[in-house]
Amino acid sequence: RHPVIRKRESARHVISRQTRLGSSDAAFEAPMRIAWRAAAALGVSGIAAGALLSSQHAPGGGLGRPFGWAGGAGAGKQAVAMCDGGSPAAAAGMGGHHAVVISGRRVADEIRAEVRAETDRLKRDHGVTPGLAVVLVGNRTDSATYVRAKKAMAESIGFHSIDCKFDEDVSEREVLDCVTALNEDPQVHAILVQLPLPAHMDEHKVLSAVLVEKDVDGFSALNVGNLALRGGKPPLAVPCTPAGCIELLQRSGIDIRGKEAVVLGRSNIVGMPVAHLLQSMDATVTVCHSRTADIESHVRRADILIAAIGKSEFVRGEWLKPGCVVIDVGINSKPDPTAKRGFRLVGDVHFESAEKVAGMITPVPGGVGPMTIVMLMKNTVNLCRNSIGLERLPLRLPPSGGK
Repeated sequence: RHPVIRKRESARHVISRQTRLGSSDAAFEAPMRIAWRAAAALGVSGIAAGALLSSQHAPGGGLGRPFGWAGGAGAGKQAVAMCDGGSPAAAAGMGGHHAVVISGRRVADEIRAEVRAETDRLKRDHGVTPGLAVVLVGNRTDSATYVRAKKAMAESIGFHSIDCKFDEDVSEREVLDCVTALNEDPQVHAILVQLPLPAHMDEHKVLSAVLVEKDVDGFSALNVGNLALRGGKPPLAVPCTPAGCIELLQRSGIDIRGKEAVVLGRSNIVGMPVAHLLQSMDATVTVCHSRTADIESHVRRADILIAAIGKSEFVRGEWLKPGCVVIDVGINSKPDPTAKRGFRLVGDVHFESAEKVAGMITPVPGGVGPMTIVMLMKNTVNLCRNSIGLERLPLRLPPSGGK
């Protein structure tokens, strides 16, 4: 038999045997965790093992499909073939190849449920309710919409929620006084200053006024420094969008260790933090930016691509390494006369061509977007835990430890 077929059958045997035995691993760990162990033992990638698990356990029977897995038995064949070096066409067999679409909404719902459960435990066991305060200055529609979404999720989880709203012409001193009051409020564990601020304010000055113990965005110099250091003390909060990218990778069964990861963009908000996180998880990381020569050649090497460059559909499918994983952070409006609003949202990656080559890909919208707010909620819980002397909940899964 072809070696790919033999590996597939062997992996099925390992996964099936663990499930039948009813071991503690099979009983209490996520199905993807079982697939990872089978993959490690047989030299098949985590993506391929996830595909096998999907094809063996149909919805409603046994373990069900792994998180974010949209394919069936056919998708399993594609993933195995591609992870063993086959071309997209060979992977697809009959018909065209389509990547597994990673649902950010589904992953965000799972994390939200975990945060709600932890909030209930903090209330029950420690008599403390996580508190999130949002400072909003001005009347920008996009900022107001985002703040409403944060407030709605915070209340649905059971947080103590505070809104501090100011008119556009408020003085910087008044905003700083508000931040100081929130710093001193024991019921507030996390403070978010919604950006951008009006032009007459010094954003750095206002953000720096937030205590590091309440820096829910994870942007303070101390948090960023601890994130970048190897070993030592972990940051109290990890920037939300980069943390969401890592959650999407981990909960889709992607083993990051030893992989070639390419990050497009070097912003303080996404690019640099996610590069530090990937490196801390033993990926080999390349950061590309506006001055990088021949970006396409770097992208072609990527097992994992994080696109956060802010250019509409910049990355084309023909640039991608077959079977790679694409996390598209970009959100751009593209004119579309057929759309109700006259435009549609697209990412930094051309989805239609990329999904024919990639092994897994996040959509826009519905990929990274839903993760940002839910990771803000997880940061709030961690800051609350820190305030009463409890360890923070780690972002990274074993065996790599936690950042």
